[in-house]
Amino acid sequence: MVYKASWSRKVFIFFNVVLLSAILALGILPFIHMLAISLSSTTAAAAAEVGLWPVGFSLEAYRYLGQKAEFIHSLGVSVERVLLGTVVNMLFVVITAYPLSRSNGQFRYRTLYVWFFAVTMFFGGGLIPTYVIVKETHLLDSIWALVLPGALNVWNAVMLLNFFRGIPKELDEAATIDGAGHWTLLWKIYLPVSLPALATITLFTVVGHWNSWFDGILYMNSPANYPLQSYLSTLVTSINKQAISLDDLSRLENISEKTLRTAQIFLGALPIMLVYPFLQKFFIKGITVGSVKE
Repeated sequence: MVYKASWSRKVFIFFNVVLLSAILALGILPFIHMLAISLSSTTAAAAAEVGLWPVGFSLEAYRYLGQKAEFIHSLGVSVERVLLGTVVNMLFVVITAYPLSRSNGQFRYRTLYVWFFAVTMFFGGGLIPTYVIVKETHLLDSIWALVLPGALNVWNAVMLLNFFRGIPKELDEAATIDGAGHWTLLWKIYLPVSLPALATITLFTVVGHWNSWFDGILYMNSPANYPLQSYLSTLVTSINKQAISLDDLSRLENISEKTLRTAQIFLGALPIMLVYPFLQKFFIKGITVGSVKE
């Protein structure tokens, strides 16, 4: 028997396709427009003549950014921050979420610790106390100043905690009967079946570290230690004409501020756009369905 959709179903599908297409366009078209501006000539960009296709094709903005030693160094700092920060963040999130996902009978002071962490989600020490702590611990001008202050994201820990609590208890009980301890349960049972949650949190962590710019300006006394986003944010907005060469000044005069801004924004977003498709396949549900036999 061939299923034939009703007219109401067809109407629903039509409007659903139109709505999702509109949402897709809202997400993609700004990036295409931004890329087109960054690849256009200074005159065309300044005159707002660029739409979705470059006008007066030019790579001058990218040449300027790519030939700067500061740009390459700041890119390396950002990569180091993302790699180191992601490992540290995920480690703290996992070892925090696991014990808090246990029952009160298994972890006597669970409720106390849950409230302890919950308070930090709504109240913070403030910018100045955080800076003083970073300074007094001699972390200024080091990569650890960009990693340790946010080493534990409580929101991510709560997300993973809830995922852990949704794992069938039968898996836990079966492994415990076989003599598994907490470390074995965590690494052999909980983490393997939590790949969707871990992939999502990893993506959030990578994006957060890659896009952070203010802490780089705050904790780095030397611009040479700026991560990429901090370097790009100051490239145009606060150019120190006494600190750059005459050649750089002449090249900046031939590049419109709009073209340079769009080029730096696109370069800043490009790595995340390249990584996201590979993590998208993990955004699935029901990973534990069928794990427990009835």
